[in-house]
Amino acid sequence: MLCQRLFLGQETGSSKRIKVGPWGGQGGASWDEGRYSGVRSITLTYGRCIDSIRAEYDKNGKSILGDRHGGNGGTRSIQVKFEYPEEYLMTVSGHVAPVVQGGSPVIRSLAFKSNKRSFGPFGAEEGTPFTFPMEGGMIVGFSGRSGRFLDAIGLYLSRIHCVNLYGTMHQRLHMGRCIRSST
Repeated sequence: MLCQRLFLGQETGSSKRIKVGPWGGQGGASWDEGRYSGVRSITLTYGRCIDSIRAEYDKNGKSILGDRHGGNGGTRSIQVKFEYPEEYLMTVSGHVAPVVQGGSPVIRSLAFKSNKRSFGPFGAEEGTPFTFPMEGGMIVGFSGRSGRFLDAIGLYLSRIHCVNLYGTMHQRLHMGRCIRSST
């Protein structure tokens, strides 16, 4: 089985996309980046929690840089780059907990898994864990809440259409012979 999008040049993912989440707290302001063809990269700043997130998306072959969501803190920065379109984001996981006792829950850590590699965890693995694996699909956008930190994160999902390349080519060749022989 080979993914149709890699060989037939069609848009990545399905036209039917769903939104899941968010995981995290209620602090900060709500944001929604929408859905795209796929995710090319994710940039995080973090320390004791995830301070900010920024995604670079793909929209029908064009790079779209999303907004940075979160605050200016963080002692570390990382950019997770996917070898898009051959590599795509399948799983987001992390931890949710307040940074200070009695505070509002925020995203304390994030980790990512593509169809080829794993990245992270980034931040502090403290609090309640969450994970959203997407077998047979991919993550194509983000939403959430943010203020001084990344308070919550949500995902847009899309199915991946895979085809049996041999079967498709065999069927096309056979149809071509049938059409030619009837004329």
